[in-house]
Amino acid sequence: MEIGIIGLPRSGKTTIFNAITKGNVAVAGYSDKPNVGVAKVPDERLNTLAAMYRPKRVVPAIVTYTDIPPPPEGFGETRGISGEYLNAMQPLDALLIIIRAFDNSAVSHVDETVDPIRDIENMLMEITISDLEILGRRLTKIHGGFKGINTQERASLTREQDLLHRIKDQLNDGIALKDQQLSSDELKRISGFGFLSIKPLIVVINIGENQLDDHGDLKTQVQEALSGQHVRTAIICAQLEMELSQMDPEEEQEFRKDLGTTESSLHKMIRLSYAVVDQISFFTVGEDEVRAWEIPKETIAQHAAGKIHSDLERGFIRAEVISYANLVQCGGLVEARKQGLLRQEGKDHVLEDGEIMHVLFNV
Repeated sequence: MEIGIIGLPRSGKTTIFNAITKGNVAVAGYSDKPNVGVAKVPDERLNTLAAMYRPKRVVPAIVTYTDIPPPPEGFGETRGISGEYLNAMQPLDALLIIIRAFDNSAVSHVDETVDPIRDIENMLMEITISDLEILGRRLTKIHGGFKGINTQERASLTREQDLLHRIKDQLNDGIALKDQQLSSDELKRISGFGFLSIKPLIVVINIGENQLDDHGDLKTQVQEALSGQHVRTAIICAQLEMELSQMDPEEEQEFRKDLGTTESSLHKMIRLSYAVVDQISFFTVGEDEVRAWEIPKETIAQHAAGKIHSDLERGFIRAEVISYANLVQCGGLVEARKQGLLRQEGKDHVLEDGEIMHVLFNV
């Protein structure tokens, strides 16, 4: 899973990136290069399985976060997102938008005043404009493509044209692609366009330490400003979270206890990332390795096997599957098999969160 972090200049974007990935990228000054970091997914189930098997190595699931620099002229100027910045965002699974709410006279705002709701609206408008520009280019190409084509090709182009006009009208009405009622076939038809408003969103409001105890009204305003599905929100003090993430774990825990902030930004962003992208984890276990794998919900066993290795998907015969709770209760696969809790599943079995799978294959 890959999440892109975007935002206006001086919104705390790179500070959030450091807090999530435990990085130490410089936060001052402008950089035109993206920062890429990996966050290990904390999962107590993995720790329990590791204690049972004592493997040579334990591998958690990971989420990749990319801190995407804004264009030199900045976002929020209704220019749309294009060029290398659009190219960097199109492959991502979701976008994490950082919105500034902290007030610091030493850190100027690009629009002179701090207004989180205005900035949310501006960023969403940038995303919409980029999609409209993509639509405009494709519609122009379709319009010129009707000449000299047969009846079947004309019918196909007409269907695409009608679909894109419908999408465009709804975008102009402020309805993001992810909230438009598109069929699976329609989604498939537009999958290669690289639209941004179809991506799930996490909107993070970056507050100052003086706002830690009093941001209830802000949270309500943000939730009212955002609508639709596949959107999650969080309020974080990025500077504090970055400082805490760089402490020794025990020291960090003590500080969090004193501050009353029980959940770290890492845990919160991982949780929101999984939720907004509809991801789950399954496990493989053994003496050599205990490992967590992230997959989309509703993934069938054969495709999940391909996450482990392409040969397993290609030569898939069947899978032995057991729930996490049943495996822990039995204390191992041998006892689970005796009790009939280790199930034999075919390629179309839909994996549930936390299931342990062993693949039988032949290539």
